[in-house]
Formats: sequence, C-alpha cells, structure tokens
Amino acid sequence: MMRQAKVVCRELDCGNPVAESRGPLIKDGRKGVSLFSRCSGDESSIRQCDIIPGVCNGKYYHHVTCSESVRLVDGAGLCSGRVEVKSNQSWVSVCEADFDRQDAEVVCGELGCGAPAALQGGLYGEGEGQTWDKEFQCKGKESLLLDCDTSDRENNTCLPGNAVGLTCSEPDDVRLVGGGSRCAGGVERYDQGEWRTVGADAEQRMNNTAAVVCRQLGCGSTVSVTPGNTSKWSLVSCSGSESSLRKCWRSYYLYPGFTVICSDLLVQPNISLTDSMGGVSRGHQGPEVYRGYSFTITCSTQPQYPGGSFLLTFTGSNRTQTQQAVNHSAAFLFPAADDSHQGTYRCVYDNYVFSHNFSSESELLSLTITASPLPAFIIIIVVVLLILLTAITTSYLYYKPTRRQKRVNRVSSMDLYVNDMEMVSLSSRAEAGPGEERAAQGTE
Repeated sequence: MMRQAKVVCRELDCGNPVAESRGPLIKDGRKGVSLFSRCSGDESSIRQCDIIPGVCNGKYYHHVTCSESVRLVDGAGLCSGRVEVKSNQSWVSVCEADFDRQDAEVVCGELGCGAPAALQGGLYGEGEGQTWDKEFQCKGKESLLLDCDTSDRENNTCLPGNAVGLTCSEPDDVRLVGGGSRCAGGVERYDQGEWRTVGADAEQRMNNTAAVVCRQLGCGSTVSVTPGNTSKWSLVSCSGSESSLRKCWRSYYLYPGFTVICSDLLVQPNISLTDSMGGVSRGHQGPEVYRGYSFTITCSTQPQYPGGSFLLTFTGSNRTQTQQAVNHSAAFLFPAADDSHQGTYRCVYDNYVFSHNFSSESELLSLTITASPLPAFIIIIVVVLLILLTAITTSYLYYKPTRRQKRVNRVSSMDLYVNDMEMVSLSSRAEAGPGEERAAQGTE
C-alpha cells in the first residue's frame, strides 16, 4: 500500500508518506468504499491507478500519514532524493551550505527511513524556482525538520549544483526469526509499534515477497520458501523487483506466514596469518614470510551452526587443503616457506544446513616469500657471543684501573720510605760536631 500512499500524499501536496495504519469506521458513523488499487507510485492522482471498486464491510478505513513539510524527490525510492521543504504553499530546494548531517538525521527520521547514508549537493539534480532562505540548525533529536532552529543565510544565493541531495538507509523494519541466522527464519515486519508476522495468500506471491526480503536484508537470493502458521498481521504482495517491503502492496487480512532461507546464510569467515619463529613481517604489499620459516594460516567463523569444514584455496594453483571445523576454526600449518607458497589465499567455509549446502568465502590474503635472514641457530650463536664480548669488555674496564691503582700506591710508599731515610740522615748530621762531620765526609 505504500505506493498508493505515495500517490495520495502527492495528490494532496503533502510530501512523502511516513506511515500507514487502519482504524474503525463505525465509531464516527462514516461509511467507506473498498478500492483495490494497483499504483506504480509515479501517478499524480489515485484516479490514475488501476482501481477495482467494491463494497466495504464498514469496519475499517485506511489511514495515511504524510510528511507534510519535507520530502525527497527525484530519488530511487521514498528514502532518497533532493531535499525540499514547504514554504508558502510551494516546495523549494535546500542549499547544501544550509544543511548538515544532523539536519539529515532529522529528515530521515521524519520520513520513517534509516540513518543518513549519503549527503551531497547536486546528488539528485536541481530544483525549479527558489531555494530555502534559512540555514537549519538541528541538534539531530527533533522529530520534525521545521521544529529545528534556523538562522538567516549569510549568502542569499545558492549556486547551481548545490541543491542538497540525501540518501537515507532503508529502515530496519524487516527481520527473519527462528532460523539461527539473520538470513533465515520466519518473516516479520515492524508495524504500528510491534513486530508482526508477514503472510501471503499464494505460492507465487510468497516467492516474490521472499525475494524482496532477501534483497532488503542483503542476504543474497532465495534458496527455499515454506509456508508457516497463520500470520498476525497482513498479506504482503510483491512483484519481486522491489528493493524493500515498504514498496509492496499490502492488505489487512490474515494469511499463512512463511519461512525464508536466503543464499547468504553463513557469515563471512576470517583468515589470518601467524608464526612461531618470528619469520613473519609486514611489508608494503602485505605480510611477508622468510624462506625456511614455518607459518600457519587460520580460518575461523562466528558460531552459527555446528560442524562444517574449511577449504583453504591458493590462487593460481589447483592446490587446496580441507579440514573439519573444530570450535568453528581450522589451522593450516606450513613447516618451511619457499617460493611456491607465494600467492593469494582464501578460506571457504562449507556447511550443510536446512537440507542445503551453503558456503561463504573470506577476504583474500596475499602472501610474499622473501629472502631469509641468517638461520635461527646462527642468530642465537651471534647473540651469545655478543653477550660474552660485552661481559669481557666490562670486566676489563673494571679490573684494569684497580691494578694500576695498587701499583701507584706501592710506588708512593717506597718514595715515602726513602724520604724518611734521608730526613733521618740529615737530622743526624745536624746534631754531630765539626770533627764528626769531617769524619763522616771522609768516610763518604
């Protein structure tokens, strides 16, 4: 029904559709008419849609909420386009200089979309006529863009190519539950404040809707679809080409739910390189391993389903290795690296789940084999010799000054002894008489 809602909001000049709901007609005495309509979403009036009139049961009416003051135009869907605001009953573009990411968060939230994904001037063309003459100053928490503070624009002109374009992510309003993976389980959609089961009334509609669900969740293509219990919400009918369930036709009748299994069931595994001898280094082109050194490539994945196996492939060669997953990982040991190991490796995780074979591939790991440094045992010997040489040098520098000091001390003692003897001799001569002094000289 979102396509019809888009046409209704456009016809009323009320911006983009934000929400849909239904309510009782009886409480206010109004009567209704049942209109089974098929719209592409591009019509300017609901009358241009393919309408099959019928008799309403008088219980419910369809309620559409439009954004009223802001819209995204010329985009691929309801959550992308050129930002326009309503001013004096006309729609005007917003200049890139007057709009930032916090403003974009408010707009995406007001339109019922996810977080901003792209914000750029000229992204969705130029608007016709005038541009908004204020600068938005949102804090990011406001519920409506016109609730944000504004200030006068410094420059009154907006140059061509600067009309701001905004892409919001699709809202997180679809999920698969009960399958052990975000890409498998029963289909549920968030609507009117709660998660409700999605139903389908025919096999083809169920298959088409399943294809849209897998696409919206980024889970690849549909592998299997099986009917389930009666839904709590509504019929959803898709052509299969829509990007999200928001663009499919819906009605408020109870139909059987269904379970979907998508091709990207398994999460992407990780690949890593380790070594135990210090033979791995980081080069400009990625990891490098020295020739002759051992290395290990480890494949691992997040816990999802038990069992499975890892296949390690080598690009440019038919050489592969396979190991069973133990604790969701496997280690591939290479005892001695040589030139034949240079190349690109990838981990492929395979598992048999829900009666189907699934696989998921890791990123590529490019490995370079380089010239080996000295063998490890020579490095050890060199290190030991360096340690010994350092110890000998330290001992020599310590003990050599000590021996020299002892020698100097010994020589000094002898000099003092001689000096003492001379002093004694001179003293004795001084005390002798003249005759004794001549006798002594004669003796000498």
